[in-house]
Amino acid sequence: METVEIDLPLFLPDVPDARDACVQRLTDLLAQRRGISRLHVVQREGKSALCLHYDPDVVTLDRVNQLARVAGAEVHERYGHRTWPIQMVGAEDTGRNLEQALLRVDGVLSAAANFPGQVVRVEFERDRFDPAAVDAALQAAGAEIAPAPSPDAPTQESWYGRNRELAWSLASGALLLAGLLLERRTADASLAIALYLGGYVFGAFDLVRHTFAGIRKGQFAFNIDLLMLLAALGAAVLGEWAEGAFLLFLFSLAHALEHYALGRARASIRALADLAPSMANVERDGRLEQVPVAELTPGARVVVKPGERISIDGRIVNGRSAVNQAPITGESVPVDKDEGDEVYAGTVNGEGVLTIETVKAVGDRTLDRVIELVEQAQTQKAATQVFTDRFERVFVPCVLVGTLLVIVVPPLFEVWEWSTSVYRGMALLVASSPCALALGTPATVLAGVAQAARRGVLIKGGMHLENLGTIKAIALDKTGTLTVGRPEVTDVVPAPSVQAGELLRVAAAVERQSQHPLATAVVRYADANNVPLVPAEGVESVTGRGIRATVEGRTVEIGNLRLFSDANVAIPPEVLETVTRLQEAGRSVMLARQDDRWLGVLGLADRPREDVRAVLDRLRQVGLQRIVMLTGDHQAVGEAIGKEVGVDEVRGGLLPEDKVTAMRALLDTHERVAMVGDGVNDAPALAIATVGIAMGAAGTATALETADVALMADDLGRLPFAIGLSRKARRIIRQNLYVSLSVIAVLIVATTTGVFGIGPAVLVHEGSTLIVIANALRLLTYEG
Repeated sequence: METVEIDLPLFLPDVPDARDACVQRLTDLLAQRRGISRLHVVQREGKSALCLHYDPDVVTLDRVNQLARVAGAEVHERYGHRTWPIQMVGAEDTGRNLEQALLRVDGVLSAAANFPGQVVRVEFERDRFDPAAVDAALQAAGAEIAPAPSPDAPTQESWYGRNRELAWSLASGALLLAGLLLERRTADASLAIALYLGGYVFGAFDLVRHTFAGIRKGQFAFNIDLLMLLAALGAAVLGEWAEGAFLLFLFSLAHALEHYALGRARASIRALADLAPSMANVERDGRLEQVPVAELTPGARVVVKPGERISIDGRIVNGRSAVNQAPITGESVPVDKDEGDEVYAGTVNGEGVLTIETVKAVGDRTLDRVIELVEQAQTQKAATQVFTDRFERVFVPCVLVGTLLVIVVPPLFEVWEWSTSVYRGMALLVASSPCALALGTPATVLAGVAQAARRGVLIKGGMHLENLGTIKAIALDKTGTLTVGRPEVTDVVPAPSVQAGELLRVAAAVERQSQHPLATAVVRYADANNVPLVPAEGVESVTGRGIRATVEGRTVEIGNLRLFSDANVAIPPEVLETVTRLQEAGRSVMLARQDDRWLGVLGLADRPREDVRAVLDRLRQVGLQRIVMLTGDHQAVGEAIGKEVGVDEVRGGLLPEDKVTAMRALLDTHERVAMVGDGVNDAPALAIATVGIAMGAAGTATALETADVALMADDLGRLPFAIGLSRKARRIIRQNLYVSLSVIAVLIVATTTGVFGIGPAVLVHEGSTLIVIANALRLLTYEG
C-alpha cells in the first residue's frame, strides 16, 4: 500500500479551507474508486492536503492523480459558492441570524456571514439554487443587498442620511442632559421624567426595531440588544430613569461610532468597485460611441483619452502612454506602455491617447477577480476568530446561568434585597456581553485586508493574514522573482587579436535569425551598443547546441561546448579558460568561431532585480530568520546569483516536484515557511507552504487562484510591507483579545459585588468595544 498527498487548492480552487463540505464530497467520491483504500485530510502549518492510500498493483499513481482531478471537477460542477455584499445594522450576533435564515433557502448548503464586513458567502447546489431566493431571504432578515454602483445615481447623500444613528443618539443625549439639569433645579420630577422618556425613545428606537423585527420573523435571540432593553426597563421599574436613559444613550452612541468606524474599512474595499468607469468610448465604423462597459465583448476597441481611467482589460493596438497602475498593482511610478502591452481596468491613462482591444469581458477582468477574492476573504475566519466563536458558545450559556443565580440565590438566603439582586443581575448581563470579543478580530482582518488591497497586495482571508505574520523563513524562486526573468549579456571576451566590436557584429548577425532567449539577449545588447547590422545566410539551428550560418561569405558557428566537441573541433586553452571562469561565475556561455578563427566568448546571465538585496535586508528586519533560493538552474548559477543578492542558502537543479520536497524539509526545520513564486510552475510548492505568495499576479488567473497572498505588481518590494502588516495585525488581534477578556472579567466582578452599576458597566463595556475597533483601524494607516 502506498500514499500520495494532493494539495486541495489544486483541485478545489474556490474552497476556502478543509472544513468546507466540498472536501468531504471529494473524499466520498474518491473512496468509491477501485484501488483507493483510505482517504483523510492532513494539515501542515495552515495548509490542507488530501492523503490517499492506494494499492499500486491495482491503480497507478498517474491514475490516482487523474481520478482526483476528475472528482474535483465533478464537485466543482455540482456545487458553487457566491458572495453577497449587504447593508445591515444590528447586534453583534446578527451574522449568525443571517446564516440561519439563509440555511432555510432551498439549495443552500452552508452560509458564512461577516457582519462587520457586511458580506455573506453562500455554498449551494447549482441545479437547485435560485439567487433570487437568497435575495428574498436577506431582505426578510432585514438586510439590504448592496447596490452596484450606477453612473446616474446621486453621488452625495445628506448628512442625516449618512449619520441617522448618530443623530438619534445625540438627541437622546441632549434630552438626558436636559432632564438632569431640570431635576436639579426643581422638586417636581415629572417633567424631568418626560425628558428621560424622550431620551429612551431616541436611544432605544433601533434596539426595539431590530428586536421586534426578529421576533416577528421567528428569529428571537437573547443578544446584547435585548439585554440593554431589559436593563433599561429594569432601571425604569426601580425608578432609576436617569440611569436607564444614560445606558441607552451610551449604547446607541457606541453603536453609531462602531458602524462609522467599520464603515471606513468597508469603504476602502468598496472603493475597488468604483475604480473602473461604467461607460467606454468604443471605436465603430470610424467614429466613437459611448457604450456601457457591461455590453463590451472581447475584440471591441476602446479609445482612452489622456487622464481617463481604463475600463477594460486589453491590449494596446495603437498609441503609447505612461499608465498609473497603482490602483491595481500598487506601483508608485507610472509604467510606460506601448503597442502590444497589456493594460488593466481601473488603471489611469497618462498623456497619450490609447486604442485598446478588449480581451476580457466584465466579470473576468483582473479588477473583478480582485474584488471577488477580497469579498471572499472577509468571510474566511482567522484562527483567533474561530477560537472566540467557540468561546462565546460556551461563555454565553454560563453567563445566563450565572445571572439567574445572582438574581435568585442571594434573596433566598436574605443576603440582598430582591431589587438589589435583580439590578445586579441585569448589570451582570450587560457587563458580560462579549461585544468587543466578537468584533475585535473580524474588524482587524477587515482593516488588514483593505489596507493590503490598497497597496497592491491581495491577502485571501483572515487565516492567511495571521499565518503570514508567523513565518520564520522564506523560500524564493529565482527566475522572475529574485531576477528580472530574462538573460542579459554580462561579458564580452574576444579572442586574441579580435576586437569586441567584431565579435558582437558577427554574433548579432547570426543570432538575429534565432528566437532563443539567449540569442535575443545578444541582439538586444548589440543594438544597445549601436553595432552595425550585417546579413546572415544559410542559417542552421543545431538543437541544444547552437547555430550555424554564413556571414560575409564565411561560415560562423556559435554555441556551447557540445557544438564543437561533437564535431571534434579543438578548443584553444585560452578560450577554455575563459569558459571555465565564466561558468564558475554562474554565466551561460556562447563560443563564437568563424571558419578556423576563434572570435571569443559571450557570457550571459539572468540579472538580479536592482533592489533585491535591499528587499532581503528588509525581510530580515521584519523578523525572518532564513532566506532560501529555490531554482531549476544549475547549482553554480544559483550560487552566483545567491551570493550577489545575499540569500542564506541556495538549492539548485530542482524540478517542480523537487521544490515540494525542499519545502517539506524547510517546514520540518523552521515550522512556518512562506514560498514566493510565479503561481504557475511553482504551484505545488506554493500550495504546500504555510503561505504561498504569487509574484506579478495582475492578469494571471492561476496565480490568483493558487496563492494565499498575491503581489499584484511584479515587485518584490511589496513583500516586506505585507509581512510587516501581517505581524502588526497579529499583535492587534492579540491585544484586542486580551483587552476584551480582561474587561469582561473585571466587569463581572465589579457588577456582582456592587462596585459598578448598570451605567458605569455600559460605559466601560462600550468603551472597550470602541477601543478594540479603533485599535484594529490603526492598520488602515500602516505604511510599512
